[in-house]
Amino acid sequence: MTWLVLGGSGFVGSSVLRALHAAGIDARPLSAPRLTTSARTPDALLEEAGHTDVSGLVAAIGRQDVVVNAAGLATPSAPEDGDLSGANALLPAVLARAAAAAGAARLIHLSSAAVQGRTDWLDETDTVRPFSAYSRSKALGEQALALAAAREPALSVVTVRATSVQGPGRPTTAALVRLARSPLASVASPGTAPSPITSVDALAELVLAVGRREGDVPPIVLQPWEGLSVRTVLEAAGGRPRLLPAAACRLAVAGGYALSALLRGRLDGQVRRVELLWFGQDQVPGWAVEQDLAPVHGVRGVLARQGRASGRAPA
Repeated sequence: MTWLVLGGSGFVGSSVLRALHAAGIDARPLSAPRLTTSARTPDALLEEAGHTDVSGLVAAIGRQDVVVNAAGLATPSAPEDGDLSGANALLPAVLARAAAAAGAARLIHLSSAAVQGRTDWLDETDTVRPFSAYSRSKALGEQALALAAAREPALSVVTVRATSVQGPGRPTTAALVRLARSPLASVASPGTAPSPITSVDALAELVLAVGRREGDVPPIVLQPWEGLSVRTVLEAAGGRPRLLPAAACRLAVAGGYALSALLRGRLDGQVRRVELLWFGQDQVPGWAVEQDLAPVHGVRGVLARQGRASGRAPA
């Protein structure tokens, strides 16, 4: 089995490559093409993908069995523009067309659980509730890819929805540790709500398991929960979070969204991060857990190591 990883030099892609090489799999990276688009619907994206020249991608994919799309713009606060839509919304459909033309057996597209927004439970349905430019671009990418997959029945297409992925060297992980050790560290009482924080190594192992799986795999696979609550996430990072009254936290979140609405949603991403910090988000066990393919939990160790590397004592 041979693999090709688009975006293999990036944070997630490089972790996927390390996991593949550790498993003895022949895998190589490929830089993703730079795409831009003004399309804002799945049908328009699919039509544009049909007119995009994929000859270079087809040649690069060659005889690879599995193609992983770990490329894209992971910028949750980015404004909505052609580059964001091209990287996150158009590229998946273009890649499906190229992978099918090259004769690949499976395409694994790495998406984000952010596409489901403020839903009470993350799941593996095609229901999406995007709340920001970034999450809208990822949701459109999923939807356009589903349309493209319907046209390529010989190609197995799987979307892996990653949750809040952390790892060494990632700025968001360093920022989480700084927050955990600051006076702002807090959670909504009682602090036991599940947190969607996960490790990049666990995501890489999930991609490996999905690619190796023989037979049918569901079109959407959710990254499994790693067992931490909103409180234990901050504690693992070396913090001592305060417990705030849940009612007051809900009022503050509602006020934040109301203010953001007056600003045409420009604060939605920031308010959502605070909401996740305080209340977390629950999720269904999902296919990987049901098939006993859930990776080993590693995010607690990631946060602890990042905390030690920061060189500062907890606040």
